[in-house]
Amino acid sequence: MNYEISAVLLNADEVKALQEEVGRDSLMGKTIATMRKEIDAFMALDYDVPGHGEAGGYEHNRHKQNYNFMNLAGRLFLITKEEKYALFVKELLSLYADKYLQFDFHVQKNTNPTGRLFHQILNEHMWLMYASLAYSCVEQEMSDVEREHIVNNLFQPMLEMFTVKYAHDFDRIHNHGMWAVAAVGICGLAIGKREYLEMSVFGLDNYAAGKNEMGEGGFLAQIAQLFAPSGYYMEGPYYHRFAIRPLCVFAEVLHRHMPELDIYNFKDKVIGNTVQALLATAYPNGEFPALNDASHTMGITDMGVQVAVSLYSKHYGLDDNLLGMAKIQNQVWMHACGLELSRAFEKAQNERPDDIGLPFFPSVELNEGPEGHNGAQGFIRMQDGKDVFQLVMNYGQHGMGHGHFDTLGITYFNRGQEVLREYGFGRWVNVEPKFGGRYLDENKSYARQTIAHNAVAIDEKCQNNFDADRADTVHGLPHFFKVDDDKVNGMSAFANDHYQGFDMQRSVFMLKLDELEAPLLLDLYRLTAEDDKTHQFDYSHQYDGQIVRTNFEYQANQELDTLGENFGYQHLWNVASGEVKGSALVSWLQNNTYYTWLGTSSNNDGEVIFTRTGANDPSFNLRSEPAFILRAKGQSSLFASVLETHGYFNEEFEQSVNARGQVQDVRVVAHNEVGSVVEIETQQSVVTFMVSNQLAATDTTAHQVSVDDKTYQWNGFYSLEVQAK
Repeated sequence: MNYEISAVLLNADEVKALQEEVGRDSLMGKTIATMRKEIDAFMALDYDVPGHGEAGGYEHNRHKQNYNFMNLAGRLFLITKEEKYALFVKELLSLYADKYLQFDFHVQKNTNPTGRLFHQILNEHMWLMYASLAYSCVEQEMSDVEREHIVNNLFQPMLEMFTVKYAHDFDRIHNHGMWAVAAVGICGLAIGKREYLEMSVFGLDNYAAGKNEMGEGGFLAQIAQLFAPSGYYMEGPYYHRFAIRPLCVFAEVLHRHMPELDIYNFKDKVIGNTVQALLATAYPNGEFPALNDASHTMGITDMGVQVAVSLYSKHYGLDDNLLGMAKIQNQVWMHACGLELSRAFEKAQNERPDDIGLPFFPSVELNEGPEGHNGAQGFIRMQDGKDVFQLVMNYGQHGMGHGHFDTLGITYFNRGQEVLREYGFGRWVNVEPKFGGRYLDENKSYARQTIAHNAVAIDEKCQNNFDADRADTVHGLPHFFKVDDDKVNGMSAFANDHYQGFDMQRSVFMLKLDELEAPLLLDLYRLTAEDDKTHQFDYSHQYDGQIVRTNFEYQANQELDTLGENFGYQHLWNVASGEVKGSALVSWLQNNTYYTWLGTSSNNDGEVIFTRTGANDPSFNLRSEPAFILRAKGQSSLFASVLETHGYFNEEFEQSVNARGQVQDVRVVAHNEVGSVVEIETQQSVVTFMVSNQLAATDTTAHQVSVDDKTYQWNGFYSLEVQAK
């Protein structure tokens, strides 16, 4: 087989190097073996190019399998030289060319434009990108007649549909637009029509005007606007790992075919930054926090992340975290970039076999917005022996159409599990009877509402009144992010535009106190109204596990009513409630660990309400999950709470150790526009914690808060004092 390799992603030298990995026990060798096994099993099935079906149904998934396995088979043909892989791609593409124009467009069921193969053209973009990569690997094996049939009856109609019929979607700054430009640009290269590559890079308007520069649409505009200087993707990690695939694949294509762009240095190396940012968001178990629309099932083993790690290793350098990622993934991108990572991993294994550990990313604050001025996302990690505690707070921007209304919401992870939990999206992906696997109505009526998150809902409403357009115009205001202390790590931010007429500030910390077995989570949430009316503040906590004890009496409701009528409250059963004076204690057991929450408000008297999702849900679309709410009423409020991780439970061996914990009380001493002061009482000591409430404060700003006849003074953002009883 002596012909010029025309693959858009591989040259002859790279193919030769990959061929040398066949049969080896390297990461690349194992990747090739795995891919061969999977594609051989699929090729043993009959070809099928089905007609229309529901989103997430058989037809949808078969088209998806077809493009995935064509993509793999194309590269395997180059690597293994086995003709069966080229034959598979040729014959399947020919079948698609036979049928494509015979299919009508799907019936539109939501706002997304439809394709001939899929219920939305996003999926058709994905199909085209992978099919084009496959075609480029085998087109030298085709006759002129075969190539013309596929180009004229399949690829060219798709290109025209994407750039003419759906031109408005092509230049959309969105993950859909990212897939569109990657698909069209790669297809244009594969079939020898470079004009489509230029449309994809510079946008339709600039191409029409003959401008070879960044326009309002196109790939350059996508990566300039969707990703902050920190690399954070505005829709959150779930959609980040989805958008990273076309971004990385198309970037590598441009690196080879438009070197004048210097794409890997574009916008201060935003591609490298965004790969690092995505990896830095992951929990210690490798899963991504479910910020905005998201499932709890996506993590660093996702194929898009594998591509990103391999690409970063080739173009931006290697470190032990990337080697640790490769160790977990146990696979690399079947490409020259993946070979670079595979060789580095093999070298490290040989030189220091016991030294390649799991990745540990440091705490990081990732700014948001094209210029980095639209708030941020904070990720604080604290090591506790072999365990890693991670605290996440959202004080950035809304996240476009997939955004949730929970600015200042938090999640908390330790002991291998999410403790203060995020609901994620209201969707059953690819479960055909559940509205074809698409987003359910309950995604808007519950999952995106403020009450569904670990935040404070005011007057039973949602931030920005659930107006996405308004939410896209406001963002959080970072106050401080301090992680350089072995005893205290914390962050604070304001959100003063999200409830009209209210200012909000949240400051969260992990504290290492000598007498406690694990870091303590301290949460201070301050709300002030511009008017002098009494308002209702609902401080919600989504947890998982079994309630063990409380320090207040509560009444279980034998007949369940909903907690409210709108903004997510209509989906919450009021399971039980009880009045509290001073601090409320709620303790639960989650798997093998006990958690005790102690919370209070500056309003002193309050109410704890235990809820469960499922009300007004006749189709059982919502997962049945518990939460508890500390409700306070007043013109303003400071909620202060701590969450203690303690003890051990083993049902098999009937062991239960330290089921009650050490923290006994939490009290609000004072709060005003200068600062907040709280006390935490444990069995052995009284901890006084003071935090700045001044947005313009610095590390050296002097603070003074007086209450009764006592004055509290400190310099900087916060101060911790521990006094033995």
